[in-house]
Order: sequence, then structure tokens, then C-alpha cells
Amino acid sequence: MNTAYVLISDAHRARCFERPVGSSVLVELADFVSPHRQMVNQLDAGSQTGAAGKGHGRTGHAGTQFEPVTSETDKARADFAQQLADYLNTSAAEHQYQSLVLIATGPMLGEIEPRLNPVAVQALTRKVAKDFTHFTGPELDVRVKRALEAPA
Repeated sequence: MNTAYVLISDAHRARCFERPVGSSVLVELADFVSPHRQMVNQLDAGSQTGAAGKGHGRTGHAGTQFEPVTSETDKARADFAQQLADYLNTSAAEHQYQSLVLIATGPMLGEIEPRLNPVAVQALTRKVAKDFTHFTGPELDVRVKRALEAPA
């Protein structure tokens, strides 16, 4: 039977579902929570109070070398996206799904898709920029069905 994986994600939580092609029933396979969520909140709070490092650049002296500005939130989102892509890549390599649907917030779509391997990219049939992470049960089934039926 042809099977689709549906990944629903935001920057902090994701769930992966299996959906037989032609069916609207979602069966949850995995639930992910970003391990950085609490740590990021603490780090961002500390950096807002001026606790971010002394000096400039890598060496901490007043030279002209500066590190690119990347917030801890961006790093955490990228790490979480890599975790999700690893799961999807492994499942694709093991032929556990024939088609893949990503339903995620815009920033997460932008983080996950480039991390997919060629097999997962080939299976990717739909991307939807929506946040469905707070829905469950029949309400989630209906929202996913509507999102997939809407014109791309």
C-alpha cells in the first residue's frame, strides 16, 4: 500500500503521521520536542540583560574581527530541523513512505527542506506553510485534508 508521511512542525514541536494514500486518517508515528526550548528561553533572557560576552570577535580583544550574529533561537531551530530531517531521511532510505508532506511554519519549512536527502526530496509532494501543531484528533484530520486539497 502507498503511504504518505505528514510532518507537522513549528520551531518547538513536531509530529510525524502516516497516512495511507487516498485516506484522510492520520496515524501518529513520532512526537518530537525541541531539546533546546527551555535552554533558548534562558539564554535569550540572559543576552537581553547584557550578559552576552566581553570584547569583540573570537579572541575577546578590541580587534576588528566580528562573529556573524546568530541568535540562540536560530541555532536551536536549525538543530531541531536537522533532527526532523534525519528522521525523514532515514525513513525514506528504508522505503517507509512513498510520498512526503511538510506542514510547518514558514521558518521551519525553510530549515527542514534543505536538509532532506535526495530520496526524501523526490518523495516530497507538498509543502504547506501553516502551524497545525496545536490541533489533535478529528480537527487535525480535517485541517490537513483541507490544506492538501487547496490549490498549491
